[in-house]
Amino acid sequence: MRYPLAAALALSLGAMPSLGAEPDQLLRDMVAIRSAKGHGKVPQLAQMLADHFRRAGFADEDIRILRTRTEDGEALAALIVRYRAADPGGARPIALLGHMDVVDADATLWETDPFTLTGRDGDWHGRGSADNKGPIAAIASTLMQLKRSGWVPGRDLLLALSGDEESGSRTTMMLTRDPWLRQAEFAINGDTGGGEVDADGGHPVFELQVAEKTSVSFKLASRNRGGHSSVPRPDNALYEMAEAIKAMEALRFPVRIDDANRGMVEGLARDRGGDLGKAFSVLLADPTDRAARRVVEAHPEDAHVLWTTCVPTMISGGSARNALPQRVEMIVHCRIFPGDSIEAVRAALVEAVGDADVSVEVDAARGSSPPSPMREDIMAAAGRAFAKLYPGAELRTSMSSGGSDGRCFRQAGIPTYGVNPMAQVRPADDRAHGIGERLRIDSFDKAPPFWEAFLRELAAQERVQ
Repeated sequence: MRYPLAAALALSLGAMPSLGAEPDQLLRDMVAIRSAKGHGKVPQLAQMLADHFRRAGFADEDIRILRTRTEDGEALAALIVRYRAADPGGARPIALLGHMDVVDADATLWETDPFTLTGRDGDWHGRGSADNKGPIAAIASTLMQLKRSGWVPGRDLLLALSGDEESGSRTTMMLTRDPWLRQAEFAINGDTGGGEVDADGGHPVFELQVAEKTSVSFKLASRNRGGHSSVPRPDNALYEMAEAIKAMEALRFPVRIDDANRGMVEGLARDRGGDLGKAFSVLLADPTDRAARRVVEAHPEDAHVLWTTCVPTMISGGSARNALPQRVEMIVHCRIFPGDSIEAVRAALVEAVGDADVSVEVDAARGSSPPSPMREDIMAAAGRAFAKLYPGAELRTSMSSGGSDGRCFRQAGIPTYGVNPMAQVRPADDRAHGIGERLRIDSFDKAPPFWEAFLRELAAQERVQ
């Protein structure tokens, strides 16, 4: 789905006041805390944020830190902040999601200290600047400023920050079971969505994420009685696995077009142009067209939005140089299109392996996640806020190939929508989890005004005329 951001819709929003330096300072404080797995710093970050909210006027009873530990005993925490409505019996709450943890960084590989927020060439550099501390800083500082201004929402806003989205989601599951959050009508996830702009800031396109693929790993195993390598036999576990590898290479899942990815595919058909753009247009009309599919498959960076993907990622086997292999195992990692079941994908792998003596079992799965139903009120509110800050921008619905906390909330029956006003220049800015992670400063500066306009409209349930 596309939602044109007509500039006329934005005129009635009026001036959106700057929130000053507070978002920058909050981001600086957050980046300085090394909240990566293995360092035990997430509870410190949760406490620091809780203290900021108290100073902004939030009552103690509206700030809660949920605590737990990893399997190996590392301390974890999640944070919930309740922005109370004028009428507690009114509309159901809106949850606002994000995660405090980051993927760790090796400082010796960076040009700047990954745990010191550094301004450089128009970007904020630092681990978590884009994923996900920048978005959290923008949302949190907006809530604090609104609280100081005396604004009272028409429904509760529940900020819910997990502490291990990158490494297990234990705190996310705690949040989905929390009594406050169980009442939420829907959730807005600041960790997904996002935008893309040209290097000069032109042609802004933003995404509203409504679904994400399920991450599942399958273990393919071949067993054999083995023997001495001086007496080779046709029944060899490595030969069997070689057949399975070729089967995985040839495996194709059908093209899927639905509300979760239609807007993305329509955008690719327009933006890519040439034969590739034409191929996307053909598949929109006829998902079974083989010639169009072959064209799209040559561009995997775009093609993955159309179907379930499975790829071998790890292999192990054998016990000695002079022994026939008794065991060979391979991991096949799949990203399953929303609505497809894990068992159906496993059955497709079994069928592809065919006569090869190889078993197929689930190795690790994060659980399937249903798409969230389309909501015109969210699209419209986001559209108006984007139009004010990025004239001429376009908003599209999207599906993510990666995973987020939204998966767990959707599984818990809470529709979740990814909204992130941070715009990137791709692929140059695609550095989340990598060396030199960065965030455009101009994009970050626009985020608090976006959240103020967006949340004022959604929480008040008022439509700007």
